[in-house]
Amino acid sequence: MTIYELTKAFINIPSITGHEGEIADFVSSYLKSQDFDLKEQIIEERRRNILATAGSKPRIILCTHMDTVPQYFAASEDEYYIYGRGACDAKGIMASMIWAAQELKKDGLTEIGLLFVVGEETDSIGAKMANSLRVGSRFIIVGEPTENKLGIGHKGLLTLKVIAKGKAAHSACPELGESAIEKLLDALQRIRLLDFGKDPVMGKSVLNVGTIKGGVAANVVANHASAEVSIRSALPIKHVLRKVKAVVNRKVLIEVLMQSEAQRLFTVPGIEQIVLPFGTDIPHLKSFGKPLLLGPGSFLLAHTEREKIEKRQLSEAVEIYENLVRKLLK
Repeated sequence: MTIYELTKAFINIPSITGHEGEIADFVSSYLKSQDFDLKEQIIEERRRNILATAGSKPRIILCTHMDTVPQYFAASEDEYYIYGRGACDAKGIMASMIWAAQELKKDGLTEIGLLFVVGEETDSIGAKMANSLRVGSRFIIVGEPTENKLGIGHKGLLTLKVIAKGKAAHSACPELGESAIEKLLDALQRIRLLDFGKDPVMGKSVLNVGTIKGGVAANVVANHASAEVSIRSALPIKHVLRKVKAVVNRKVLIEVLMQSEAQRLFTVPGIEQIVLPFGTDIPHLKSFGKPLLLGPGSFLLAHTEREKIEKRQLSEAVEIYENLVRKLLK
């Protein structure tokens, strides 16, 4: 099996968040066939994290996630690219990390480990629970699509559910009701007008209204409505949350679904560097040592129907991971 075949094998196993059991089975079986020592951490039912070591106590961990966003589509390829859900986020990365670990192990470098987690695309439950493993490593290299550039930092993430309650009535007499949808739209507009600040390194904070739900029919005044909002923040999350709550007052409820702070990351010389606008599992993996962020593929293609990864970058990533591990071990 080549690294390209391994990538396609991973892609062809659907693993949308919450349904990572089958991909975990395959990864576990493959790593056992390569003589890695395995420890599996159950998250719920068949969902589990996988920690693989090469025989010694690991000083460096290579880590990425097994889950993907919807919708699944199978692997295909041409001369230059591999396509499919998870190609760059993050199944190609997982394949390149495994390939690098195999090569390092062949060279007698056994102070390495592989950690593959679930749930990164939603609540990072895998990373949060993995943090309790306490393996004693000094560094963790987290894989996300950075085009093989070394991340010097990434923005924080605040995901909110904005909830409005109203009173149902016939739409012919809206004055007898209270529209939850109108309350929600007013609150969202106030939030959209906020300036969430910027950082000289991380750049500007950005907002996305991701989902809106509410009402039962066009001829009924809605008694309930909600929206999910994500803010990629360059500044401390508490400041962002304070601003949101100040403009919506008591007209709506604010529920925090997810929060993680912006991260400044460990770097080494000799690799091109980049600041990333997205979030990662890094804030939840503090027990694994100093964090680095690097992986093949472009995040601009992740979560899209055009998701793909360049074969050249996959091969380059193996070499970069190997060299990075060797430098860190010194």
